[in-house]
Amino acid sequence: MEEKSPDIRQTVPDLTVHDHLVHLAARLGAKRNDWRVEPGLYRLGGAGPSSPVFVTANYRLSFDALRSALSGIDAYILVLDTDGINVWCAAGKGTFGTDELVSRIESTGLADVVEGRVVIVPQLGATGVSAHEARMRSGFKVEYGPIRAEDLPGFLREGRATPQMRRIRFDFKDRIVLVPVEATQGLPAAAALSLGAYFLDGPLAAAGLLGAAVAGLVGVPALLPYLPAKDYSVKGFMLGGAVAVAAASASLLDDNGSGVPGKAARAASYMLGLPPLSAFIALNFTGATPCTSPSGVRREIYRYVPVMAGMALAGVILNAAQRIARTRKG
Repeated sequence: MEEKSPDIRQTVPDLTVHDHLVHLAARLGAKRNDWRVEPGLYRLGGAGPSSPVFVTANYRLSFDALRSALSGIDAYILVLDTDGINVWCAAGKGTFGTDELVSRIESTGLADVVEGRVVIVPQLGATGVSAHEARMRSGFKVEYGPIRAEDLPGFLREGRATPQMRRIRFDFKDRIVLVPVEATQGLPAAAALSLGAYFLDGPLAAAGLLGAAVAGLVGVPALLPYLPAKDYSVKGFMLGGAVAVAAASASLLDDNGSGVPGKAARAASYMLGLPPLSAFIALNFTGATPCTSPSGVRREIYRYVPVMAGMALAGVILNAAQRIARTRKG
């Protein structure tokens, strides 16, 4: 019986205008589930039996970053099925993992394609891939490459990842480029909350809610390394607290006929209700950064989400109480 030859797709390192438009759409969160690459084995350039094999996720941006970084290099790209999620997030979720790597090596017939028994896995995928288990089950050694795809040519020249290549960098550009997709997902909900607050408590409440949302969506990514706290939730509380102070101060100066007790209650409701919104958005940002760990994120969730919920509920109750008192007084 004739053996079936491995199914290898051809790809190129050059990105087209269409590719860049796809990247823009993905950054904006448009059709999030559409930006996938077919899992399998891809040949880049004139890759042959002695060419290196790089592993990546089937998220379009991850795949494109890898192939464009390998311009002028003959190589194979082994694409794992991560449900269209990038390497870092998929490793945390378990889809970029040992089982999928071993399965994909077997299903593509990689052993019949290359002479070497080495696959190069991104360092950010290390949390999902057990090197010794993968070698035991597939016969392929797992070698962890650098953090960034752009360092791969240097990695191949050096034959190893230098300490600089292993260092996680999350610069302003890296952080701010994530804002559009976070904003696309978060701003509609924030706008709806602000609209409801406008009708219930006026423009000041609406502006406060919108300001707290922007503080979490834009302020935290932009100022991340400068906010003096380790936990992202605390960073969010800080910026949300600044917005809350401004809103509370404005409410104390607002002559709405509620008297001193009513003004104080309204100001306190902003101090309690606004910071949790910024903190929750900041906590959500942990999934977009390579500077967190799954265990650290879980710990932060258990520690701060009850606090956020308690503060937000207290703020809502207090605000409702002062509005009811003001209505009765009027």
